[in-house]
Amino acid sequence: MNPAESLNSSLATENTSNGGGDPQCPICGGSGYLRRDLPIGHPEFGKVIPCQCRRKVITENVRQQLFALSNLNELSHLTFESFQPRGQKGIGQAQAQSLEWAHNQAKLFANHLKGWIYFSGPYGCGKTHLAAAIANFAVQMGIPTIFLTVPDLLDSLRFSYDSPDTTFEERFQDIRQVSLLVLDDFGTQNSTGWAQEKLFQIINYRYINKLPMVITSNMGMDTIEPRIRSRLNDPTLVSIVKISAPDYRRPTDDTGHSEISSLDLLSKRKFANFSQRHEENLTRDQRTSLEVSVKAALQFAKYPAGWLVFTGGYGTGKTHLAAAIANSLAEAGTPPLVVMVPDLLDHLRATFSPNSTNTYDRLFDEVKVSPVLILDDLGSQSTTPWAREKLFQLLNYRYNLELPTVITVAIDALTALDERIGTRLRDDRVCNIQVLTVPAYAGAIPRAEKSRKKA
Repeated sequence: MNPAESLNSSLATENTSNGGGDPQCPICGGSGYLRRDLPIGHPEFGKVIPCQCRRKVITENVRQQLFALSNLNELSHLTFESFQPRGQKGIGQAQAQSLEWAHNQAKLFANHLKGWIYFSGPYGCGKTHLAAAIANFAVQMGIPTIFLTVPDLLDSLRFSYDSPDTTFEERFQDIRQVSLLVLDDFGTQNSTGWAQEKLFQIINYRYINKLPMVITSNMGMDTIEPRIRSRLNDPTLVSIVKISAPDYRRPTDDTGHSEISSLDLLSKRKFANFSQRHEENLTRDQRTSLEVSVKAALQFAKYPAGWLVFTGGYGTGKTHLAAAIANSLAEAGTPPLVVMVPDLLDHLRATFSPNSTNTYDRLFDEVKVSPVLILDDLGSQSTTPWAREKLFQLLNYRYNLELPTVITVAIDALTALDERIGTRLRDDRVCNIQVLTVPAYAGAIPRAEKSRKKA
């Protein structure tokens, strides 16, 4: 008898002897479950939820067996009690609300374990913590649970071919049929034909039989295998919870900003002090280009969507408008990530140092999945193959997912960009290009002279 069969036998014996709950429980009368008193038509009407007394009737032996089966040994500390519902100090109001909503949805799911819940969001936003909290809660309630990262799940199946303790079929059935299955880091697995087929078989079995499941992923839904994606998009079974909170493990300053963000350096550049520059030497076309660009910036600050690109000569106000958008969003409680492209590449290179406190993958992922990203001075970076490839990977990811992005690029650098990036900037379905045809601000230092002064 394998561990799962032994556990099911133990649970069956307990539930037969005591009905699943405490016989003296004044709430459920010993059944171990109850229905909430709700009016007909309420979304929770008729749903059965476990009674708290079930915790008291599960023997320590069975609880240990459940815990061993679950793979939660290193995640036992990830509970609802240890989760910060509003996130770390300094994150934006909208991000804190997103996190709090996800926390509430996770607790609601844990209390009835019906359907599926799918957590999506950037690296380090709390997805795994909430998934583990659900799993730990379920184990304490006596519900057989398996928690696996998807790569580990596939490795477990591969190793079972040569295992003396269990067969592939037994292990595969344990995973497919367990009362609660938690799949963490979905989308990070090797996408071989065998891996895709095994995952589909597991997910499809649980879909057909309406077995509870928790999934976490930082991948876009459009990157998931179509057969699985169609099941995840079923609103009658799946609750999709998107988390916009930043990585709680990344270094931040006292305001909660990332260490690579330039937002503080640009804090004085706002819409209120952006000069419309009605100098007599501006032509009508120049005035129009300035007014249209400001209007586009105000619109993006209010409803961040797609890409907004400011281009023009040096000193025409591109960076000021991008910074004004950033400061407006920050004041509304959703600070974006603001990075100068040359600085970003320097930060990425620095992660290869043995003394670096950050990792390349974590830093690059932070920029890739930022809810709103502002890239200043694109095209001024070193044109090495490595730099071109990193920028393409970054922008291609955000282009495919249509993540809100603001870019500033000098007019002469625009035509010199990597053609792969250029084609994406020219896609007017995603990208809105605003050309500032006005002359440089009075007193602005030409780029060549600025470089000599830095030197």
